[in-house]
Amino acid sequence: MRAINQLVRFGWEQTLSCLFPVAIFASLALTQIVPLPFLPRYDLLLIIFLLMQWWMVRSGLETRDELKVITLFHLIGLALEIFKVHMGSWSYPEEGYFKIFEVPLYSGFMYASVASYLCQAWRRLNVELVRWPPFFVVVPLAAAIYLNFFTHHYWIDIRYWLAGLVIIVFWQSWVTYEVDGTRYRMPLALSFVLIGLFIWIAENIATFFGAWEYPNQTDAWSIVHLGKVSSWVLLVIVSFLIVATLKLVKGKIHQD
Repeated sequence: MRAINQLVRFGWEQTLSCLFPVAIFASLALTQIVPLPFLPRYDLLLIIFLLMQWWMVRSGLETRDELKVITLFHLIGLALEIFKVHMGSWSYPEEGYFKIFEVPLYSGFMYASVASYLCQAWRRLNVELVRWPPFFVVVPLAAAIYLNFFTHHYWIDIRYWLAGLVIIVFWQSWVTYEVDGTRYRMPLALSFVLIGLFIWIAENIATFFGAWEYPNQTDAWSIVHLGKVSSWVLLVIVSFLIVATLKLVKGKIHQD
């Protein structure tokens, strides 16, 4: 019973940490089902997500520092979306006033929701890092993974080389977290894979409700290729490395 209770508590904390992503899915579903007579769907989604972000900060569910991190991820994600849409990887076929180079501004919030989850889970589960690699290793690795999303269109795709490098760099790294006063630990690389798999499942839900559209989903919706899990795992790694680095830098500042 102790193990079951801990699992339930852990699941509850994870659910609370996913509040922003859940709001995104609910909004996608609602706007897909209910006709919208006044505004294009993409623009209404942007308004909903902005209000949701404002409410989370105003209510104390997110701090101002976390808002800064989430805003950074919004910009990083929007830049990636603009490039990928330009390369034909996926598209946003619906009309909208608030679009940049055929990409609606709300799309950045889907990346920001990953950062929101990481920040929330970090705080709620009192996450700590064990044997975290040096700063001069982590930053170039995160930059290389992010840049590969762009460069593989013009050069070879080195994602699997980068994934191997991640395993080497984080081989002895662990993440510890607390549930009801008891601490647990997990290999950091395993946490990357689990979060990436969860996001792939979420991606299938998002495309089903028309958040964006892959070329093979133009005529009818189909499951997103399982190979996309690797892309999401790498994106999770970038997200986690940025959040962790900022947390550690802020911790050192506080200690000083």
